[in-house]
Amino acid sequence: MHALRLCACPAWLLTCAALLISAANAQPLPAPVASALAAAGIPQSQVAVLIQDVAADKPALAHNATAPMNPASTIKLLTTYAALELLGPTYLWKTTAWSAAAQTDDVLEGDLTLRGGGDPKLTFEHFWQLLRGLRARGIREIRGDLVLDRSWMDGSNHDPSKFDGEPTRPYNVGPDALLLNFKAFRFFFLPDATRRTVNLLTEPPSTALEVSNTLKLTDGPCGDWLSRIKLEVRTGGRGARAGFAGSYPSSCGEREWNVALLSHQDYVAGVFRKLWEELGGSLQGRIREGGVAAGARLIATQESASLSEMVRDINKYSNNVMARQLYLTLSAELLGTPGRSDRSETVIRGWLEQKGWAMPELVLENGSGLSREERISAANLGRMLVAAFRSPVMPELLASLPLVAYDGTMRRRLKFQPVAGQAHIKTGSLSGVRSMAGYVLDRNGQRKVVVFFINHANAAAGQTAHDALLRWVYESR
Repeated sequence: MHALRLCACPAWLLTCAALLISAANAQPLPAPVASALAAAGIPQSQVAVLIQDVAADKPALAHNATAPMNPASTIKLLTTYAALELLGPTYLWKTTAWSAAAQTDDVLEGDLTLRGGGDPKLTFEHFWQLLRGLRARGIREIRGDLVLDRSWMDGSNHDPSKFDGEPTRPYNVGPDALLLNFKAFRFFFLPDATRRTVNLLTEPPSTALEVSNTLKLTDGPCGDWLSRIKLEVRTGGRGARAGFAGSYPSSCGEREWNVALLSHQDYVAGVFRKLWEELGGSLQGRIREGGVAAGARLIATQESASLSEMVRDINKYSNNVMARQLYLTLSAELLGTPGRSDRSETVIRGWLEQKGWAMPELVLENGSGLSREERISAANLGRMLVAAFRSPVMPELLASLPLVAYDGTMRRRLKFQPVAGQAHIKTGSLSGVRSMAGYVLDRNGQRKVVVFFINHANAAAGQTAHDALLRWVYESR
């Protein structure tokens, strides 16, 4: 698509303006990269590239590098690097249980409060451990209410439909102080060829979700199996009913599908009731929102994994939900509760200012890259990566990036090629956007920062150009 035609779309105006201004000053791209872009129908004016040795003060190649571009998930590098420096690699999140009520034998005479601390990875198993800790402390019956304290973060302005109109997709789940199991249900489809049925299992179990299953087992190729399943969701009261109909090919074997169906409060409430019952406990009151009562005592704590471990999940697997949690954590921890997107932007801009990094083109929305609005230039993301390599937290950040041909979002790319295992690269993709940024250890043992943004309608075809650049950087003298 011609640059002027693309610029007619309002969503691209900021990017196009800078691209058209800087195009005349663009350095030539390596021949293999230029050829791959041409084959994909992507004009060079719609890409930005920066290559710089980590020991150098200036880039070896800068093509449209000052243009503000949509970075997609490579903006996670800014979020995670800032967090590692501002919070420290050993930072922990805590989910806690409190009560001001007396305990008589195994009866808690009043309310129990669960206070969320923004844990990005409070899994079903970790939540079970917290409840098991309550039982181990002798609590069986809760005579009062279960109070959910979600005040540590404010994600109330999150619209799960905003990005792509798919509110039940797990990647669209918003941040929450009591984010449990990414607020998603995992449905397992288990074909039984003998009985000609499809068994359906749900994890985690919940009293807030009723599931019906009329799926029919069929023969034939697996193909696009998910398109043959009809899911009807009805919400009401404090829960939902999910009805599965349609067909499921036996050739698919066991498959799974993750769906976000409930509000944060209802999700936690349903899972708590089910687990608490399974642990032999009972709850006499209702489940409601509120805060920790004055004079309440701490009963149990569930600690998260360390930040250094969290950033591995965020960057290697491009986990948008965890990135949003981390983004809000910055303001909740450093500015005081509640953590909120606009306040976290203030934290990051203050951190950049302290470092003397002017980034006038920077636009932040949620710090995850799942955004049509976020912008940064290749030059500034590259400058940040050079500085990060000289930072005390370099080992943690570098280890969090996908290793080319081995793991994360790069595990299937460039296998059996010389650059395999020699580059740590964060990828990003949206409709009309393909990006990558990270480090390449070239064949001479020199480490190079590489940033490559594509903002164009044909961006999905740009992976060949990305791979060509990685090979060229590795082989270059």
